[in-house]
Amino acid sequence: MTALTTALAKGEDSERGYTARHLSVLEGLEAVRKRPGMYVGSTDSRGLMHCLWEIVDNAVDEALAGFCTRVEVLLYEDGSFEVRDNGRGIPVDVEPRSGLNGVELVMTKLHAGGKFGGVSYTASGGLHGVGASVVNALAARLDVEVDRGGYTWAMSFRRGVPGVFDNGSPEGSFTAQSGLRKVRRLTGRTGRGRGGRAGAGNQMTGTRVRCWPDRQIFLPEAQVQAAELHERARQTAFLVPGLTVVVRDERGAEPDQQEYCYQGGIGEFCEFLAPDELVSDVLRLSGSGHFTETVPVLDETAHMTPREVERELTVDVALRWGAGYETVVRPFVNVVATPKGGTHVAGFERALVRTVGEQLRATKLLKASDETITKDDVLEGLTAVVTVRLPEPQFEGQTKEVLGTPAASRIVGQVVGRELRNFFVHPKRGQKAQGRAVLEKVVSAAKARIAAREHRENQRRKSALENSALPAKLVDCRSDDVDRSELFIVEGDSALGTAKLARDSEFQALLPIRGKILNVQKASVADMLKNAECAAVIQVVGAGSGRTFDLAGARYQKIIFMADADVDGAHIRCLLLTLFHRYMRPLVEAGRVFAAMPPLHRIELVNPKKGQDKHIYTYTEAEMRRTLLELERKKIRWKDPVQRYKGLGEMDADQLAETTMDPRKRTLRRVRIEDTQAAEQIFELLMGNVVAPRREFIVGGAHELDPSRIDA
Repeated sequence: MTALTTALAKGEDSERGYTARHLSVLEGLEAVRKRPGMYVGSTDSRGLMHCLWEIVDNAVDEALAGFCTRVEVLLYEDGSFEVRDNGRGIPVDVEPRSGLNGVELVMTKLHAGGKFGGVSYTASGGLHGVGASVVNALAARLDVEVDRGGYTWAMSFRRGVPGVFDNGSPEGSFTAQSGLRKVRRLTGRTGRGRGGRAGAGNQMTGTRVRCWPDRQIFLPEAQVQAAELHERARQTAFLVPGLTVVVRDERGAEPDQQEYCYQGGIGEFCEFLAPDELVSDVLRLSGSGHFTETVPVLDETAHMTPREVERELTVDVALRWGAGYETVVRPFVNVVATPKGGTHVAGFERALVRTVGEQLRATKLLKASDETITKDDVLEGLTAVVTVRLPEPQFEGQTKEVLGTPAASRIVGQVVGRELRNFFVHPKRGQKAQGRAVLEKVVSAAKARIAAREHRENQRRKSALENSALPAKLVDCRSDDVDRSELFIVEGDSALGTAKLARDSEFQALLPIRGKILNVQKASVADMLKNAECAAVIQVVGAGSGRTFDLAGARYQKIIFMADADVDGAHIRCLLLTLFHRYMRPLVEAGRVFAAMPPLHRIELVNPKKGQDKHIYTYTEAEMRRTLLELERKKIRWKDPVQRYKGLGEMDADQLAETTMDPRKRTLRRVRIEDTQAAEQIFELLMGNVVAPRREFIVGGAHELDPSRIDA
């Protein structure tokens, strides 16, 4: 059985051609050169800039630790760049476990550096221990000079391999050789500055790193972007007050040198970034918190042992609200920009929204029934610089674009919430009005957002309404000739049944409405579009509504309101007129809206004379009385009592056709607008929200009303 299994295994391996000898192990910096994008993001200008940032960040870390006051970045014509600092200098002594000097160790070994144990640096940007070594691996040549211990020490590398070049060109002959070279003895002194505290006495210290990017790795067009470099230099000078950052570009016809140094820190940075007029002064929200995390620590036997470590996270935020709408939030961790945010930004935004929301409720600017504010409302017009400093932050990837340390969210939220609450509740002199202005701006932004959302929803609803199929209750006509067609908007289903029989189906269409439609003068556009009857009318007319109304798109030449000849019918006509006046006014202005005139009474004659109609229709009480007196005077008898129509549904089809729908016999009342402004005022008076003027109008005009006109 064992022999058979072995034979089968050999057979499978030979068939697939895949054995252990096909496996590859990339040692040291070989992995970086094989997969450069994994470490620097890409091999274009963006990846090249990342290499530069790795060296610059190491120099800035010295400034954060308090041992560096000046960082210089130089760009040369041959495509190389150099970073100089007056920090403590890379250690030049031998590390006992590896047997390598400090320079060679940090430049050739991944995950080697002075930022793991938290002793040399309490907070730093370069913390994975791969920055300098990755740059070295991707460099055709890299030179390092260190001023330390009274001497200048030098070392060169080609694609990560230490050695000596016979000339200054990266293409010259190269001899592999380990170890530092002592170049010269230092005689200068730093004076009374932070940069000299690491050396013996006040001896000069510092590091200079010059790199020639490897064109076997980077694209030919990849180059250091001057504008991005200047922006980063300015940003760093803001974040580390007192640090001088110099950028010198020697690639042009004339060397260009810019120097950046700011004493105001992130408060001054916030003012620099702000694009608009201020609503509040720059606020500084500062504090700190502690957390514990389990980290692997290298013990004396060179093994990684998990250990509980207590960390301190320091928070410093500068923010101000402006009158504009743009939001600018720049987050940083140990001076390293995190453009994609992370846990510190999440904590900042959450605390901001929660605290401002609490103050809006407390000051009654936001009622309990109002919609809760959102992050966008609070961030509108906000400019903020959010910085945190902590040992060994957990970044998501070597490019350090996102902070992943979980505790940062909680601590930043606590600090920002506490300090911002103090600004609103216990303001300093002159800040009370600013706090109120900030809250009012947030409320204004919330209202604008809600209004914009409602507008979008209304537009979507209108589009869906205008493009959807016609309602099922529409009884359409057969003719497609718009100039001839008529639409009767009929009150009630009972009248619809009679109207179906009375109409001429060739050109007369019917749309029944159920009772009294919505008073659109009082309602919003959204409520109007939600109302089934209003939506059906707009949909059937087919020309849109409001600003999008297109008169040429109307499906009918005449729109006729056909309601009962009583008070309720008059009210329905008023509601329909309000709808057309507000949302389909061009139809009214074009004289294409009418009111049908159904009769109120039907007088049936007894033994009418030859050629005399058997039935006489009247439209008012006064007309009926005059007609009866005239008949009595002529000694013409009628059937008593006189029939009074309570509604259109009481008519026979031939009666409705004869009196109201037949174009040859009917009477229509055309609706016209002679004075647009006066029409607006009367609609607002009679149908609007304000009750008092309407009451005054009714009371004031009561004495002018003829009691006989009241349909009782």
